[in-house]
Amino acid sequence: MPASEKLIKRKPPGKIAIDMTPMIDIVFQLLTFFCMTLKVASAEGDFNIRMPLSGPSQGISTPDVPPIHLFLKADERGNCTRVVLNDAEFSGPDRWNRVHSQLAGIVGEGNLAQQAEVELHCDPQLHYEHVIAAITAVSGRVNSDGEIIKLIEKIKFSPPR
Repeated sequence: MPASEKLIKRKPPGKIAIDMTPMIDIVFQLLTFFCMTLKVASAEGDFNIRMPLSGPSQGISTPDVPPIHLFLKADERGNCTRVVLNDAEFSGPDRWNRVHSQLAGIVGEGNLAQQAEVELHCDPQLHYEHVIAAITAVSGRVNSDGEIIKLIEKIKFSPPR
């Protein structure tokens, strides 16, 4: 019989067994590597932010501190164009320092930090960085000794209009 006929008459083997052990070993090594190198990021800041509830809250009123409203207006690109604290408007590059000073005059640094509450009224298209700058300005500051001086601890957001 010629050699070509022998090749034609042979049947291919059924299933080819693939050994999965090396692949499972690699998967467990990768899993171990990522578990060992994982670094949990620390929080950016310690903000005590209260989100608005579905209805009006029945909390304890603080007659010593007037309600404080901070309005952040944005243009169509999301940039902060106006900052209004109660009735005072702030503009310019140092506006957040002046907002902080104005709030310190109303509340007093550290004196009424737990009673005072600021409600942020933000335009929906406002960029996140401006909201964080506002939260930083109203929440407090770090003095030259590295000590945190809290200004206002209760920060809430107004519901979108």
